[in-house]
Amino acid sequence: MRVALICKDKPGHLQIRLDNRSAHLAHIQTSGVVEMAGPFLDAEGQMCGSLLILDVDSIDEGRAWAEADPYAKAGLFESVLVQEWKKVVG
Repeated sequence: MRVALICKDKPGHLQIRLDNRSAHLAHIQTSGVVEMAGPFLDAEGQMCGSLLILDVDSIDEGRAWAEADPYAKAGLFESVLVQEWKKVVG
């Protein structure tokens, strides 16, 4: 199943994102479940959140992946939505 993670950063936490970016990217690479990922950008072009599409066996596996993300562990996110997603185009 595919699961979308829609994560919004806490305001003023860009440095937390930057400080933990390499660990976050390593988590993506080593987990083997991320199909697509990238940051949301604010009006100034600064990263302010994340969108990830995971290919996992269950919604609980998606939640566990999100909780293990170094960004989440560092307290970056104001909110995280974990939602089953169906690919139709692309």
